[in-house]
Amino acid sequence: MKKLLAAFAAATAIAAPLAQAADTLTVAATPVPHAEILNFVKPILAKEGVELKVKEFTDYVQPNTQVAEKRLDANFFQHQPYLDEFNKAKNTHLVAVTGVHIEPLGAYSTKFKKLDELPSGATVVIPNDATNGGRALLLLDKAGVIKLKDNKSITATPKDIALNPKNIKVRELEAATLPRVLTQVDLALINTNYALEAKLNPTQDALAIEGSDSPYVNILVARPDNKDSAAMQKLAAALHSPEVKQFILEKYKGAVVPAF
Repeated sequence: MKKLLAAFAAATAIAAPLAQAADTLTVAATPVPHAEILNFVKPILAKEGVELKVKEFTDYVQPNTQVAEKRLDANFFQHQPYLDEFNKAKNTHLVAVTGVHIEPLGAYSTKFKKLDELPSGATVVIPNDATNGGRALLLLDKAGVIKLKDNKSITATPKDIALNPKNIKVRELEAATLPRVLTQVDLALINTNYALEAKLNPTQDALAIEGSDSPYVNILVARPDNKDSAAMQKLAAALHSPEVKQFILEKYKGAVVPAF
């Protein structure tokens, strides 16, 4: 009997940490807004029996690398186009669990209040990097300013403009400089972080802004082997909760937009 009890105690001692580990998620995130959102959902998950640990990173490589190497369970910092490129370049197989929010790119002007007021030959500036340049052109296409050859291509360039009824002149500049030239051009396509630094309010000042159908939705990312785990699905559900939606709306005031 003593041997049986000892064996049972030993088995219980081993099983307990395993059970705890199964209900613990360690997630990599960049500080703002991703880690802030994750920290907000901690008590929600705790009620579901899941302990959430948030590990902050300031780079875009290690969060994916460490998830792929099973040193972390998941990450929350990137959008699908970036993940696709990372998987291709690094031969990894990370997958999206769910989309959470968009940090929208908007079209701003100090000269006009509506896009249809743009004159013929208007000067429009967009970011000069491939990802954000494509975003800007997709937004202009959706707003009806131009028509692209392929309005689904996230790598579109000015050479891909098929119709340009107002003959706008598209100039590509470094994203960080766009707020500084806003008063010198007719329209500028500006990333939200730079817009906020320039004291612009995306929801009030943008003449057009990305919506929840943007391909640049920030996503919770995991591996194929753990994306459907109970704990991961509880995290995904928590990130889509009404409480999180309200938190995003109130804290970021349009700089971050819920995608659910």
